[in-house]
Amino acid sequence: MKTKTNAMNTESENTYIKHLLPQLPTNAGIYQFKNDKGVVIYVGKAKNLKRRVSQYFLQGKKRDAKSMAMIAKIRNIETIITDSEPEALLLENNLIKELKPRYNVLLKDDKTYPYIRITKEPFPRVFSTRKVIRDGSKYFGPYTDGRYMYYLLDTLRSMFPLRSCDLPLTEESIEKKKYKVCLDYHIKRCEGPCEDFVNQVHYMEHIKSVVAILQGKTKELEQNIEAEMMRAADELRFESAAELRNRLVILKEYVSKQKIVSADDKDQDIFALSRDDEDACVVVFTVREGKMIGKRHFYIGNSVEQTESEILRQTVEKWYIDTDMIPEEIILQEEIESADIIAEWLEKRRGSRIEFTIPKIGDKKKLISLAKTNADYLLRELHVQRAAKENALPRGIAALQRDLRLSSPPRRIECFDNSHMQGSDYVSSMVCFIDGKPKKNDYRRFKLKTVQGNDDFAAMREVVERRYSRVLAEKTEKPDLIIIDGGKGQLSAAVEVLTILGLYPQIPVIGLAKRLEEIFLPFQSESVMLPKTSTSLRLIQSLRDEAHRFAIEYHRTLRDKRTFQTELTGIDGIGEKTAQKLLITFGSVENVKKAERHELEKCVGIKVTDTLYQYFGREI
Repeated sequence: MKTKTNAMNTESENTYIKHLLPQLPTNAGIYQFKNDKGVVIYVGKAKNLKRRVSQYFLQGKKRDAKSMAMIAKIRNIETIITDSEPEALLLENNLIKELKPRYNVLLKDDKTYPYIRITKEPFPRVFSTRKVIRDGSKYFGPYTDGRYMYYLLDTLRSMFPLRSCDLPLTEESIEKKKYKVCLDYHIKRCEGPCEDFVNQVHYMEHIKSVVAILQGKTKELEQNIEAEMMRAADELRFESAAELRNRLVILKEYVSKQKIVSADDKDQDIFALSRDDEDACVVVFTVREGKMIGKRHFYIGNSVEQTESEILRQTVEKWYIDTDMIPEEIILQEEIESADIIAEWLEKRRGSRIEFTIPKIGDKKKLISLAKTNADYLLRELHVQRAAKENALPRGIAALQRDLRLSSPPRRIECFDNSHMQGSDYVSSMVCFIDGKPKKNDYRRFKLKTVQGNDDFAAMREVVERRYSRVLAEKTEKPDLIIIDGGKGQLSAAVEVLTILGLYPQIPVIGLAKRLEEIFLPFQSESVMLPKTSTSLRLIQSLRDEAHRFAIEYHRTLRDKRTFQTELTGIDGIGEKTAQKLLITFGSVENVKKAERHELEKCVGIKVTDTLYQYFGREI
């Protein structure tokens, strides 16, 4: 059920509250705050929507900077009622993912990590994947350490004879003997389910053991394997006992390499964060039976407007929406809002009690400190990577600096081109590339005002003067390199203007002649020929071609507009809408001239048809 309440932009806050609050439902659900443009700026959930939303507008209540900025922008509130608080939690998460509201915490990984997937098939496969498909398959991870994940997969395959093929095994295909066993069967790495050499119940026991290891439940598995090994020995099944012994040795070796972080046998997840002025990082430790089996982190940008409690809460919610591994204890750095709702939701999924802990001393506090130390390191690493990326030069830019012997890298390049048709509709374009990529917001086009006839040199003077006079007046960013599409004449015209404006020689300028792809430098008679396969020449050509395309596009627009106006809108009694209707109906002015009278009357009526007949010299 959805309810919607609107507030007039001109109402004061008091009147706004007076009209809004009584209409809100008291049910559980989610609320969306919208600004004056109808954009959702915040999504929240509540046990009682009316009570929760009212708290934002209480007079005299102390609020943080984020809440004050958000409340000032609220012009519309939309609520969606749900059957329970856990249902509201899931709906809130889905809406945040879809809408990405300005004032909600938005979590992101720095990369896509792999998972281990167990397929939902009669004889499941176990393999790594980066793509999660919700088809009933089970996923474990993600694994931030790829080497550890592949070591884990090798351990599982050496312990259990699992199939590695991707054959679509069904009861029908197995009964028909559609497939043959492969080498894995002969070297005892697979028991041959493709030829029905192993039954499904026995194979699923292996899968059950795999799941236990991936969940960190190794103690009971060790005991079961050891008991089964002793039973096989007592029954004189020495070959089976030897296989079980080998399996037990591999399992114990795997367990011994896992880091022991807690003396408790509890399953625990630990959440801690680190933050600075603008960014935050949350680290999640996954501990099972006292052993660390996984670690993951999330980055939060623009976190200055978020409280640590809110960041932790949304991380916890996202984590358990994306995973089926729910522990009995969740250890947090500090208290979070709606912990009771989250606990109720997780307890329902787990089938047993969930405990939230905020430790002050002891081993659990040490776990929080360890997680926070990792978060501190990852946040510093993020800043280092960001700085390195900002300072890194793309290959084409570095090549261009080298080949043109520029004193600094040309990270921002602006390129000019002219276009006209026998001197009519004279236009120019300027395109901008930053770090070798188009910055289309900075493109500019010019309808030339002072040029008479076909004069490319005068056209280049005008457009360069107009562009950089405005740059100087508005103090906007200057380019590191200017490219003029043309030879010595166009280049000289541009340099003349730039010198008067005081921008040359501070900003380097080159000309590119189309015929031989020659590069001209100011005041040098000889051109520079770059290798045709060079990265720098390809970048210059890309700029030139983009400038040419942009200029031609603008020229055609003006030409079509001029043609349209002179042919039809120039006729007395015919306006733009009528002319448009005629062109849409008949396709061209020529077809309008040739159209039969009854066709014209059907389109624009008798009076306009008489006007057209008279204008085109046809008998009425």
